[in-house]
Amino acid sequence: MDWRKAVADKLISPEEAVAEVKPGDRVTVAPFTTTPFTLCEALYERRHELSGLRIDHPASLFSWVRPEDENGFEVHTNYATPMDRDQVNSGRVEYLPLGRWREDEPAVGFVPEPDVFLVPVSPPDRHGYCSFGPGVWMSRRLALQAKSVVAEVHENFIRTGGDNFVHISDIDRFCEAKQATGTLPIPPRTEEETYVTEVVCTLVASELVRDRDTLQIGVGTVSAAMAMYLADKHDLGIQTELITGGIAQLVRDGVVTGHYKTLQKEKVVGSACVALPEEDLALIDGNPAFELYDFGFTDDVRLLVQQDNLVAINNALLVDLTGQVAAETIGPRVWTGVGGQTAFMMAAQYSRGGRSITVLPSSHILNGERVTRIVAVLPEGSVVTVPRTFVDHVVTEHGIATLRGKTVRERIGELIAVAHPDFRSELKAEAKRLYGIQA
Repeated sequence: MDWRKAVADKLISPEEAVAEVKPGDRVTVAPFTTTPFTLCEALYERRHELSGLRIDHPASLFSWVRPEDENGFEVHTNYATPMDRDQVNSGRVEYLPLGRWREDEPAVGFVPEPDVFLVPVSPPDRHGYCSFGPGVWMSRRLALQAKSVVAEVHENFIRTGGDNFVHISDIDRFCEAKQATGTLPIPPRTEEETYVTEVVCTLVASELVRDRDTLQIGVGTVSAAMAMYLADKHDLGIQTELITGGIAQLVRDGVVTGHYKTLQKEKVVGSACVALPEEDLALIDGNPAFELYDFGFTDDVRLLVQQDNLVAINNALLVDLTGQVAAETIGPRVWTGVGGQTAFMMAAQYSRGGRSITVLPSSHILNGERVTRIVAVLPEGSVVTVPRTFVDHVVTEHGIATLRGKTVRERIGELIAVAHPDFRSELKAEAKRLYGIQA
């Protein structure tokens, strides 16, 4: 069918589509890898006309505030990205530390009923339903609550089950996309990062993941590769926030079946597909095993705790010697965001048979010098994303530190054992100075 005829007089140019945005309006933009770049560019071109405009753009991949341009935008985000990290840390973009998600209400802190919602969608099917493609995020809720919905159409968007749909009657204006969405600027792994990823993921897969477990896999240099190392497992389930690389192949190969899931049996459940190659998206498109839902549903702890054998695997920036995880800031500098990490790590603690796993390199190179990422104490101003009481295992390329049920002395010993060898003596000395413990 010709989708252009289906939307009829609602189809206009991107410039016309954002022409009704007024000074002082509240505009929400679809997040992260579903950033609608065509509409964002059109709105940005009007920046000198729109004083007092509030833009809520979670995990934005579009630069709304640029050093060379002044505008009246008030931009809010809950997750810093390379596109706005400097602006977040200079106070030019407002940062919302959001970790509480509920299926029955919008995320607290964002405008629940924006004047305008900008979102990418697929062409409508023969029944008039568009797909949100590779990511629902919060789009369905916002599309039903916003005063005006403006959509850019991507003809290559996939379709999945779940809540991944909106009817053309709920969309006020359409335009054709001129730029692809779903692009995530991920630098290639260095040789060292590749080695660390291979060792850590192999350790987690062989020692900590069991047949019939249900997994949540977080985005991050190490954790996002986890699915690539699970090919020898049986009857795994996926109940996650982000569907990462390799999961589609595990479904195809019969490794992920979901037969033993407590919730939504035999379904791969997430909110978005992130940084997937075309072959993965092709496996997901139209496959009834895959269902995408609102972020509030996938990250609701009240639901997740009902899932038996939930294993949460997430990345960290730093871990201190007692097991506190900093995954969003380095000192006071915001690096990413909370996302769903706190929710899933907490839920894994209350899941029957559940486990929470933090993965990270033991060190990294900063300004030409090697720096430890297992630290005696978190740097001043650091935010604790996951309290030590919700951390079962910390895994580096040097081994697995098991923390559940361990005293502070035992935790310190476990974590020093998986720190980089160059820093173990220093960490032992600091453990004695700070905690009075001889490690």
